[in-house]
Amino acid sequence: VWIVFHGIGFLSRFFLKYFNDLPKEENYIIAPQAPSKYYLKNEYKHVGASWLTKENTAIETENLFNYLDAVLKNEHLPAFCEITVFGFSQGVSIAMRYLAYSQLICSKLVIYAGGIPKELKKTDFSYLQNKTEIISIIGNQDEYLTPERLEDENRKLNALFGDNVQHINFNGAHEVRTEIINQLAL
Repeated sequence: VWIVFHGIGFLSRFFLKYFNDLPKEENYIIAPQAPSKYYLKNEYKHVGASWLTKENTAIETENLFNYLDAVLKNEHLPAFCEITVFGFSQGVSIAMRYLAYSQLICSKLVIYAGGIPKELKKTDFSYLQNKTEIISIIGNQDEYLTPERLEDENRKLNALFGDNVQHINFNGAHEVRTEIINQLAL
């Protein structure tokens, strides 16, 4: 079971296309929709969504957790399934905050081209007890990751998970690569 959190500007139904190549009989994808929708590029044609902003962040985060709890409860996931939590861009912060809050056991946590929230601590993830594979994925031409920001994100990753992080770097920008997702499913 994959629980996938899209980045800013996506809608979950379009984000799902990146997971289409995964074998359906072995992979079940849950793609919650970010609640705040808006028109992209002020053209009033295409709609995107955002998880959180700086406005009322604490209340919005609590609302998101309640929403995600309800989504997962509604799915009736069997206890024996392996869970992969996947966050892309802004979805990384939601995925990680939700894991810290919910204590959801997952076999993989995929941190794909996104920022790690500053308030998270190593103890927030101690319940995983090194049973979770932590994977960080970054394009070498990601326009949002300056060398300083990359150093800061790596420092936060190390503070949370130590050496228990697999780094995947690819030749590309701030983009989701289906071939990388397919490799993760193996």
